[in-house]
Amino acid sequence: MVPLFRADQVGSLLRPASLLEVRAKHNVTSSYDAITADEEVVKATQDAVATAVRLQLEKSIYPITTGELERSIFYGGFFETLEGLTTVPDLPIPDAFRTNFCTTDALHRAGIRTRPGVVATGKIRWTRPAYGDSWELLKRLVPAGELPRCKITMPSPTYQHMQLRHGTAFTPGSGYTSDEEYFADLAAAYRAELRSLYDAGCRNVQVDDPNMTFFVVDEFREGCRADGFEPEVLVEQYVRVHNACIADLPEDLHVGIHLCRGNLWSEVARRGVASGSYERIAERMFNGLDYDTFFLEYDDERSGDFEPLRFVSPGKTVVLGLVSTKRAEMERIDDLVRRVNEAAAVIAKAQGRTADEVLQDQLAVSAQCGFASQSQGGGAGMTEERQWEKLILVRDLARKIWKDAS
Repeated sequence: MVPLFRADQVGSLLRPASLLEVRAKHNVTSSYDAITADEEVVKATQDAVATAVRLQLEKSIYPITTGELERSIFYGGFFETLEGLTTVPDLPIPDAFRTNFCTTDALHRAGIRTRPGVVATGKIRWTRPAYGDSWELLKRLVPAGELPRCKITMPSPTYQHMQLRHGTAFTPGSGYTSDEEYFADLAAAYRAELRSLYDAGCRNVQVDDPNMTFFVVDEFREGCRADGFEPEVLVEQYVRVHNACIADLPEDLHVGIHLCRGNLWSEVARRGVASGSYERIAERMFNGLDYDTFFLEYDDERSGDFEPLRFVSPGKTVVLGLVSTKRAEMERIDDLVRRVNEAAAVIAKAQGRTADEVLQDQLAVSAQCGFASQSQGGGAGMTEERQWEKLILVRDLARKIWKDAS
């Protein structure tokens, strides 16, 4: 399957200072804070999204997204809209979280003692669109002919379960007695959300799952064993959950998964990301997950080499995240072209095809992550100007390699 876009965009953009000022004024700072409670916040958000969309159109940056500017953090807006899920603002670190969970370990070392999470306190049920307003805003801002070139992002269904202490994703009074029951209802909610987006005209969705890469980290794997189970057991469970979420969807709804390591470059962020090759999870991810496209981080040494791509099967597309959003330094386009060819060669050798066939049928490029997974953050030295320069670099890289690049 030929990629939807040769130059793809992961999604999030730096929040303009004017937007951050308005949100701070109204105390909209937490991961799960609603950003639609005040008219001034709503207007500032819509104005920021309108500017971001206009710039994407002017610069031919596709797929067009809201930049996630309407969210406080990449996973915001979904879990808290589901019936049966309750946001807990101050879960204690580390006691409420999995042993050696990379993010909370880093926060604990930085002196942070609580973190919000979402726990099932009743039966999970989808009752209204979580991202319908975001999609409708996009629809109003782009010409009708550009709708097929828009994308909505949403968090992984495993996000809460994976970070929370084993056995605490749902309470005793929730009505759940097993992970299987919990995930069955959560998967049904995901399918309902995806169907709602589809019915509203959306044809391209990206699921963000940075936590899945924690399974390449020795310390996290040891933590799983300390909690009483092998890490591969959890991987298998999560593969089944992901596939259940995207089962029986319309054939023309494209759904990809983003497996990255984040876009912050502070000391806390460096300690909280998963460094290491995809090798430990590659075969199960590439052969087990039913997603159409895999968005992979490959901008520096922490992601390892391209050898894990040998497990990519024909029919799946891979978006190589070669341009860093963690650092402001610009990459050289010729170096990026060489790396794309290296990746194509690895896949081609495993499939018994030519590198050019793989290049044409299965590969695309992007930045390694979005530019601001959360409102307060971004790469070292990253500015809005450099953000657009990086996105243009991705666009130009694609045009240099593929004749069909837009």
